[in-house]
Amino acid sequence: MLEIEKTNFEKTVIVGVVTQNQSEEKLVEYLDELEFLTFTAGGEVVKRFWQKMDKPNPKTFLGTGKMDEIALYCKENDISSVIFDDELSPSQQKNISKVIIDAKILDRTNLILDIFAQRAETSYARTQVELAQCQYLLPRLSGMWTHLERQKGGIGMRGPGETEIETDRRIVRDRIALLKEKIKTIDKQQSVQRGNRGAMVRVALVGYTNVGKSTLMNVISKSEVFVENKLFATLDTTVRKVVIGNLPFLLSDTVGFIRKLPTQLIESFKSTLDEVREADLLLHIVDISHADFEEHIASVNQILQDIKCNDKPVIMVFNKIDAYQHLTIEEDDLMTEKTNRHNTLDEWKQTWMHKVGTENALFISALEKENFEEFRERIYEKVREIHITRFPYNKFLYPDFKDIIVE
Repeated sequence: MLEIEKTNFEKTVIVGVVTQNQSEEKLVEYLDELEFLTFTAGGEVVKRFWQKMDKPNPKTFLGTGKMDEIALYCKENDISSVIFDDELSPSQQKNISKVIIDAKILDRTNLILDIFAQRAETSYARTQVELAQCQYLLPRLSGMWTHLERQKGGIGMRGPGETEIETDRRIVRDRIALLKEKIKTIDKQQSVQRGNRGAMVRVALVGYTNVGKSTLMNVISKSEVFVENKLFATLDTTVRKVVIGNLPFLLSDTVGFIRKLPTQLIESFKSTLDEVREADLLLHIVDISHADFEEHIASVNQILQDIKCNDKPVIMVFNKIDAYQHLTIEEDDLMTEKTNRHNTLDEWKQTWMHKVGTENALFISALEKENFEEFRERIYEKVREIHITRFPYNKFLYPDFKDIIVE
């Protein structure tokens, strides 16, 4: 059955570069993630190519010899797509297409946009994704007219190529303007909806993609938000009213973040991120079983800073403790140096409780509901604290968690 499904996948190769700013170890991590992105988009990675360089070649990203090697491999192995781990400039994409003529040339941004286009369910999400795609497409239109490139400009030589490119540019610009207006209208409607929710405390789940936000949302709100072990399973923000004890609050599940998140997506998904901006409390969900979880935390914190949300109260929720496995060193092994990957779960607990404070770090498994009562207590106490600050006269309505009868 699996073999039959695999035949529907596009055969793909992925490409990266080792530079002064990106070590070989780091590149492997990025290519692992790129391979997962490719799988999510419906591709099967059959080979990886990479090259050591001071910096990427401004014309073809990699050196000429390596590009010829990739082109030959694509021709001999019927490869459908070549995906580069970094965003290619329009000129790089055009030049690479002249060398690798047997496969589509995509970059990380293009791939993420494609996944978003597949995942967009609502009219609003589709509009946001289309806007991001148009903004990405506009500077790259000329590369799509290579079949007319021999027609030079100038007197007596103004062929249809230039005319068609300019026509397309105008169409895309008009489309961008139309989509921006459509998003502005929906933004106003959503702003009114958010205003109509009253003065309830708002809590937002944020985190890297595929860390278990939607699973946690389902468990705590007893709802059925779509969950899948793929990147960007959730694009639309889901808001649920949650009650712990007798204390109600609003919980929102937002789109997952990722390293090198395309700027076009941050721009077009501004309204989705408004749920984060307007939240009173952020639950930063982390997949502690992932080898690069600390880098994921840094990526999410950077995006929170970019959207000016880094000053909000945050509880770090380390999820998937049931799947966590640390590396071990044999007693007689004197050569292997201990790294963070050798830390036990208890060592990570001590580390992060020291970093962010005991009250701001939780270790749970949403899937197995491990330490879930502690999670509920911490959220209740934090939401209660925010609510009482806003409405001091309501204090007697919401006792300490240990004094309430939990259903």
